[in-house]
Amino acid sequence: MNVLLTGGSGFIGRNIMAALSAAGHQVRPVSRRSGIDFSRLLTPAHWLPHLEGIDAVINCVGIIGEHGAQRFEPLHTLAPTALFRACAEAGIRRVVQISALGADATAFSAYHLSKRAADDFLRGLDLDWFVLRPSLIYGRGGKSADLFMRLAAWPLIPVIGDGQQELQPVHIGDVVATVMGSLTSPAARQTLDIVGPETVTFAEWLQRMRQAQGLGRAPVLPIPFPLAMALTRIGRHFSPMLQPENLRMLQTGYWADVRPLAQFLGRLPRAAEPGLFFSDVLSMGSPS
Repeated sequence: MNVLLTGGSGFIGRNIMAALSAAGHQVRPVSRRSGIDFSRLLTPAHWLPHLEGIDAVINCVGIIGEHGAQRFEPLHTLAPTALFRACAEAGIRRVVQISALGADATAFSAYHLSKRAADDFLRGLDLDWFVLRPSLIYGRGGKSADLFMRLAAWPLIPVIGDGQQELQPVHIGDVVATVMGSLTSPAARQTLDIVGPETVTFAEWLQRMRQAQGLGRAPVLPIPFPLAMALTRIGRHFSPMLQPENLRMLQTGYWADVRPLAQFLGRLPRAAEPGLFFSDVLSMGSPS
């Protein structure tokens, strides 16, 4: 299968590309690394030349925070909707959109709203689409996972409020396995939440990350939410991840029913074990 993959240089994209190549698919990457500015491809006419000879499209472009020329609307909404329209014009029926858990009717952040706009547009087209909404993804090379891993190694672990925000982290291997299944599944036109099999609190998740590094449990340092918000307004100038809206999303917590995903995969997603924190598709082999 000839697959156009957008965002192939990112954490999710790199792992998808490895799995596609291992499965014998031909990949046509669209990313800054391949010399293409995704944010400038804003009409179907811009996309049609890239779609010649393509059998399926996977869009996994995403940013967690705006910085410089990287803005939510062109990257999450305008360019993807132009791509999806071009797929409909070119007769490319299989389209896989990587969205995010929380990009639904409850969305309040610019991140989630921009993702949901593209999701809704794709769902309105006569295509064999999949909208995949991953939870917090962990595994080797993930920026958010690396940030939390560093926090977990501190002798006093900082948490927001009481640290009881509920999460369902999912390993990158299960995200990729879902994408690979979406390419060939006859049961298209699905929105799937990609979540782990267990709901854990943010504080407990950091303790598990600490354990994975061979460290014992550590006391936590509760940071009141207003103070944490004030700190992110400073931190956002040093890292695009340290945005006030990202903190609000973490404070909200996100979880979903794992059973639809388990039914689609034919198994439960992986439970979080220490070794998984340092693994990805390349180190584990092709996902199944």
